[in-house]
Order: sequence, then C-alpha cells, then structure tokens
Amino acid sequence: MTDAATEATTRDAAAAEAAPPAPNRAMMDRDLASSALGMVVERDDPGHAVVSMRVREDMTNGFHITHGGLVFTLADTAFAIACNEDDNITVAAGADITFLKSTVAGQTLTATAVRRTRSGRTGLYDVSVVDEHGDAVAEFRGRSITTNRSLQAEQRGA
Repeated sequence: MTDAATEATTRDAAAAEAAPPAPNRAMMDRDLASSALGMVVERDDPGHAVVSMRVREDMTNGFHITHGGLVFTLADTAFAIACNEDDNITVAAGADITFLKSTVAGQTLTATAVRRTRSGRTGLYDVSVVDEHGDAVAEFRGRSITTNRSLQAEQRGA
C-alpha cells in the first residue's frame, strides 16, 4: 500500500470513529421497552450496534444485583439494531446468554453487537456486555430470521 493510500485509509477510519452515531432507526423510535429502560443507542451501523444503559435501583433483583432479564434485554436490543440492516424486518429466531459478572444500581452497562455471518434469511450475531470499567458482564449469541415484511409497509399500516 502506498503512503497516500495508507493516509487515506487512516483518515477514513478516524472520520468514521469521530462521526456522530447514525440516527436511530424507526424501529428504535417505536421501541417503548428500551426507551423505558433508558437505553441509549451509541452506534447504529449495518451489522454492528452499541447500546448503553445505566442500571437503576428498580432494575435490581432480590439480591440487589442487576436483574439478568434486563442484561438480556440490553443485549437483545443491540442485537435487534445490528440485524435490522435494511428495510426487511428481521427478528430473533433464538438467543443464548452467559452471565459472567454481577453488577449493581449506578453502574452503566454497554452492549456491543457484531454480525458474525448472514446468509439468505438467517444471521448469527454476538453481543458482549461490559460494565463501565470494560469488565465482561455477559456474552450473548443471537440467531436472526428475516421476514417477508418491510418496515415501510409496517409504517404505512399495510
């Protein structure tokens, strides 16, 4: 690679990192559950999403640790954003999670979803959930299926 090509690649990568997150997709604008939980979409790219959530007292279980269902919900939201790459509605076909570390109210969790493969109507995505120190909290693997429905048709009520 020439020096000019290397510089251009470096410049493009820096610009992508510095660019503000893509606007939330219509799906997230209508996602009342994620909104109620205070989730913030940090990054929204085809096949890649980052979503954060500050843990509140009402998100803890009887042991005063973050409810596992809410950690799953955060990971699932990042997964949903990553796998909805175009106008075709894509939903979960299944998902598994492994909890690695407990967290408590006041902490901020961040879920990063990455597409591993997409073939035909199916996809496989991995989501890592970390705390504000970057410590692993959970690992989630989601399997997606693309439906025959389009987001535009849903918005029109068709």
